[in-house]
Amino acid sequence: MKLYLDPGHGGSDPGARGNGINEKDINLDIALRIRNILTNDYENVDVQKSRTGDSSKSLDQRTNEANSWGADYYLSIHCNAFNGSAQGYEDYIHSSLSDTSQTAEYQDILHVEISSVNELTNRGQKKANFHVLREPSMPALLTENGFIDNTHDANLMKQSSWRENVAQGHVNGLEKAFNLQRKDNDSGTMYKVRAGSFQSRENADNRAAYLDSQGIESFVTAITISGEQWYRVQAGAFSIRENAERRLNEVKNAGIEDAFIITENGSQEDTSGYSILGTTFLSPELMNQYVKEINADAIKLGNYYLTFGTYYGIRGDIAFAQAMHETNFLRFTGVVQPEQNNFCGLGATGPDNPGASFATLREGVLAHIQHLFAYASTDSLPDEYPLVDPRFDLVTRGSGESWVALNGKWAVPGDYYGQNILNLYERMVRSAIQKLEEILQDIQI
Repeated sequence: MKLYLDPGHGGSDPGARGNGINEKDINLDIALRIRNILTNDYENVDVQKSRTGDSSKSLDQRTNEANSWGADYYLSIHCNAFNGSAQGYEDYIHSSLSDTSQTAEYQDILHVEISSVNELTNRGQKKANFHVLREPSMPALLTENGFIDNTHDANLMKQSSWRENVAQGHVNGLEKAFNLQRKDNDSGTMYKVRAGSFQSRENADNRAAYLDSQGIESFVTAITISGEQWYRVQAGAFSIRENAERRLNEVKNAGIEDAFIITENGSQEDTSGYSILGTTFLSPELMNQYVKEINADAIKLGNYYLTFGTYYGIRGDIAFAQAMHETNFLRFTGVVQPEQNNFCGLGATGPDNPGASFATLREGVLAHIQHLFAYASTDSLPDEYPLVDPRFDLVTRGSGESWVALNGKWAVPGDYYGQNILNLYERMVRSAIQKLEEILQDIQI
């Protein structure tokens, strides 16, 4: 499959502007991440980009290049702008095409996959007479990944974890649309690029932020060694050694000379990181407000997650974040339907098996918390509430004490499942902090 990947604007054309960022930079970052995922994880995929840096290229040059190369698909990455209040995600195919065309079928698939991970209001699938949709001789799609002049959307755009999720959503759609095959890794061995270890969380965050500024996605994990807390900066995990070495060279070229590769066998469990057992910090009001900003029609579940999380000793606010991840912020765009009250995908494996159903919202959240308890603890289940989790006894007790340890267990392949949940939770916390700071400003005399 030959993909022509077109990050819009560039060079002297910044595209839309707002909230201190330029569209051209966000477009390029997302496109680079799409390319990296495709080339690292999939077989027989060739990617040609209209630009790999901040350079100018006309619309004619872009489409002519794609046509001459003989691309199978043209994917144009953009962000939107309007009046500061409009927000959300939408995508476009050419206005002359029918809803039953091959291009429309591709749009259907990619739209579902992208909107399921981007935490943006879904503005729907659209058509337009844009040059990059009209002139390519192959199917073409233009995605508008949020409004750069909207505070909510721009705050997401500034986060590398969000841009990584958006890129992954595009790749998930391409995989389904073109039946892409993942590269084999029968040994289960992972090659992780370690870009620093610190005893100061601030220093680790600074290192990760620096790598992000260099176009290298990374995240911080916590681990206790000999009773001391350490914070590790990871700049990628790869099933193929060659890809890890390529990333290592990028990190070193960015000035991190002490970076190195660690090898982990698939049989070893990575239980480091933030534990599932612990305190719920966010109030039900803050949880509910966060999801309402993304999905105005969302039901209120925060109180259930606080109540049951506190009783079982589970971090209820992170479980809430997991539910938002699983249900696309209660929009239920996957196989699980709203009437199932299944907020964590219990038992769902595909269209033919949408998973468990529960009689009430309360029972659905209770089952979710009980399932987390099965992974996080070897203790007997407290008996104040009945066991409603139908898969509780199928879990190897205590096999997932941290959120990262759920990778490959709760979701398959789920390589970054736990990290994605924690990234979403981090955004919830930052949103809560912003709201509380606004209150402090209001009450200052």
